Amino acid sequence: MESQIHKIHQQLVNKELSCTQLVQARLDALKQNTHHTVNALLDDMALTLAAKVDAKIANGETIGLLEGIPFGIKDVYMVQGTYTTASSDLLKQYKSAYTATAIQKLLDAGAIPLVKENCDSFGHGSSSENTIFGAVKNAINPDLVGGGSSGGSAVNVAKDYTVFSIGGDTGGSIRQPAGYNNVYGLKPTYGRVSRFGLMAYASSTDCVGPIAKSIEDIRIVLNTISGKDERDQTTYASEAIAETTTPDAGTVKTVGYFKNFIESDAIDATVKADFLAAIEKLKATGIAVKALDFFESNTLVSTYYTLAMAETASNLSRLDGTNYGNRIEGENLKDTYAITRSENFSEETKRRIVGGNQVLSQGFSDEIYRKGLNLRDQIAKNFERDFNAVDIILSPVTPSTPPKIGDSLKDPLAMYLSDAYTVGFSLGQLPTLTIPQGTATGLQVTAAKTNDELVLKFANFLKDTI
Repeated sequence: MESQIHKIHQQLVNKELSCTQLVQARLDALKQNTHHTVNALLDDMALTLAAKVDAKIANGETIGLLEGIPFGIKDVYMVQGTYTTASSDLLKQYKSAYTATAIQKLLDAGAIPLVKENCDSFGHGSSSENTIFGAVKNAINPDLVGGGSSGGSAVNVAKDYTVFSIGGDTGGSIRQPAGYNNVYGLKPTYGRVSRFGLMAYASSTDCVGPIAKSIEDIRIVLNTISGKDERDQTTYASEAIAETTTPDAGTVKTVGYFKNFIESDAIDATVKADFLAAIEKLKATGIAVKALDFFESNTLVSTYYTLAMAETASNLSRLDGTNYGNRIEGENLKDTYAITRSENFSEETKRRIVGGNQVLSQGFSDEIYRKGLNLRDQIAKNFERDFNAVDIILSPVTPSTPPKIGDSLKDPLAMYLSDAYTVGFSLGQLPTLTIPQGTATGLQVTAAKTNDELVLKFANFLKDTI
């Protein structure tokens, strides 16, 4: 699909429509939608900003490429003066006191926020069912889940309620819902985009990234939100990615894939057949394809959830109703803490906090947590070796198609295993893009650290190849 950002920008410049008309139409669609994607509409803010864009155009002033473009925000990002609930009972009345760096950069570029989007509470889930706002319904088949945890963000893009959305990816939370809803979703290299103002789930793998309907729109948004931030010491300065359609000749000579992903008993037969067909099409272009050895899916999932649960237990320890949140008074302070957290956290969040505290506790931290850290280091070294042998790694996004709403809640383990093909790249802190091609839930394109540009270039190449 062509760039929606370029198209709408030209329509605004040519006065084919006003920014107010554009924004109002999208707000109306969001109000009427039945997919449970909306936690809060930012209609007053959006219409005020739209009027300013219209005034600039009427005065003959030049507007920027993102100026007047409507976008959505996963409800785990701070936007000053707006409710930021993380789809939880605990924070359902919490208003942000400041704005996240990535969102502020978009506001500075003139983009217009329309909606805080539904998601799994605190990012805990792979289906966007763990939410107080109702399960997000898939954009293609509303009987199925929208994916998670950035389900509302992916569905809003797929249904054209937003031009792009800013999701959050810890272990696949942008890439998996993007695959479930046939749109593009990017997890950038860890540290390329500031996490300041993002509610932390697992700080060592949390990434801010865009969801959109075209690679060009992903590129535009990524360039805008990237960069070093003194408030996030993990960030680094990065060069802007130029607009290109395909990689330079000879840039990608070898593509790898993990054979144990494809030989696993867990993979759906159709997903497997479609992936192998995509590999054959790639070989037909003259690119060499290499089967790679990697850790078993169960090992990846276990390592990721061991570390992620430990980090989320630590990060959420501050949420006890004292400084913010929905406080429920008990007979004493300890009782107040217990009741506040028990009543306000979802079952899945409590499951992850309990699991995290378990692996961090005396007697278990050496046996479990430190083993997880060691495995993460081994996974990172494995990727370094792989990218000495191949330029790109291609993989399915998920081993199977989206489940029906309700099924994941009955089987948490199955929900965790749905992340089997995404969590490894998170542990490696690599740039990975879901493209809506190749299998029913798309393909992942992954490159070495900081090589986000190659990911986008190769995705453009695949667009016309498979």
